Amino acid sequence: MNTIVILCDTLRRDHVSAYTGGKPLNQCWSAEAPEWSVLTPNIDRLAERGTVFTQCYLGSTPCMPARRDIYTGKYEFLTRGWGSLEEEDVGQDLPSLISQAGKVSYLITDHAHLWRRGGENYHTGYTGFDLVRGTTEDPFHTDPEPDDFTYPATDSKYMEMLPHWSKSIRVRTDELEWPTAAVFDKAITWLEKNHTHEDFHLHVDCFSPHEPFDPPEDLVKLFDPKGYNVDGWWHGMEYAKWEDRMTPEQFNNGRARYAAKVIHIDRWMEKLCDTMDRLDLWDDTMLIFTTDHGTFNGDHGRTGKLQTHQFDANSHLPFIIAHPGGTGKRCDQLVQLVDIYATTLAAAGCDVPEGIHGVNLLPLLQDEPLHTRDFAIAGMFGDSVTLTDGDWALHQANREENQPLNWYGKRGSFQLTSRLGDYQNGCRPVSGTARKGPDPTWLSDKNQDPSELDNLAEEYPEKLKEMQGHLIEKINGLNLPGSCAQEQLERLELVSQGAG
Repeated sequence: MNTIVILCDTLRRDHVSAYTGGKPLNQCWSAEAPEWSVLTPNIDRLAERGTVFTQCYLGSTPCMPARRDIYTGKYEFLTRGWGSLEEEDVGQDLPSLISQAGKVSYLITDHAHLWRRGGENYHTGYTGFDLVRGTTEDPFHTDPEPDDFTYPATDSKYMEMLPHWSKSIRVRTDELEWPTAAVFDKAITWLEKNHTHEDFHLHVDCFSPHEPFDPPEDLVKLFDPKGYNVDGWWHGMEYAKWEDRMTPEQFNNGRARYAAKVIHIDRWMEKLCDTMDRLDLWDDTMLIFTTDHGTFNGDHGRTGKLQTHQFDANSHLPFIIAHPGGTGKRCDQLVQLVDIYATTLAAAGCDVPEGIHGVNLLPLLQDEPLHTRDFAIAGMFGDSVTLTDGDWALHQANREENQPLNWYGKRGSFQLTSRLGDYQNGCRPVSGTARKGPDPTWLSDKNQDPSELDNLAEEYPEKLKEMQGHLIEKINGLNLPGSCAQEQLERLELVSQGAG
């Protein structure tokens, strides 16, 4: 069948009403969320035609690591961090396998990381691709700033992006100059021209609702009547505790802009779904709608991602598959982004390579028996590691010196803050910056505490040891290269603790 993957970057699960039923956000999972509702009736149309997965978790994070999970069907974060596809990935990546089978595959994206250094070869396996310019630090505009223009006073990591953001935003004169609109418009046009291809694959990688938070102002006013008229606000929220960086007015407006970006996506999903209706594509097309990760939006007192463990706001994802014969059911089995690889290949009629970490979810869509996994594992390279069975979550912190740590791959990364040594025996030693989150090893009862605000590690030592034992088994069972598994267990202080 035809396959479509729509990936919207940094999309929170509580901003998709197929998960919330339209309730106010602070009545869903996090009391720290805003009191408004975010309604997404057009994303919900996908849910009505398929399966809503209630227990989807990220694997590797943030942006590019999540994409390598999707493109290869393997967790990246234990072996390597942010980067492009490695030599062994090329030709075995998802779009390459579909193209090699004689089927048409196409990428439409405004995600600049996909073609900049550190992510530059994710597009090469497609039959064709189209890039929308002007997001994040994309070096698109070089025209001088007006004499009276000043940048906001901030020491943010976004300072290098501000010139590109401000220029891209100021040149907009109509709807299609918003990258979100342009991406979906191009996807619609592509479907209109290419829908007769047999078993085509379309990947729509939309950078929104990732910052910059710059949606049309009328959508912002749905949540904050001040629109863009808030003193001292700019187009990004710091990856920090918000009270250290923002006033309550700025914080509220930032969350309003984020919600408005989700509404902007949903309005364009209406146009795409209408096109699917008009072209009669639902009967032979599987469409996966998801994200790479969530973000803190007041949860744990924070905004942005990274900073700490992969708590629920960042790790628990929306994941909806519209498919032929779908009837709006819900599935509670554990799924992860690595499953997109096997599921899409199988749906396209391609062989699924052995040795991957992902699971083909087609049997679940067809109401056939399938057990996906007992535990989902997630994390960021060189940081803590998360394990969950959907009921309990363990966030295992790394030791202070964060060693041993090796980068299993030849390619480096423009996002890497530590140093890589010489490539030898299949890996490169990592030194310089030892990531150490501010939180200790953390245990949460997700049924009683879905936002994972309370650390129960000391209160439930036996449960902690049990979950640590499962994490050891999970890491040892992933068939990681070289001595990576043993290194990770040492780095995470699981060997010295004798857990399991």
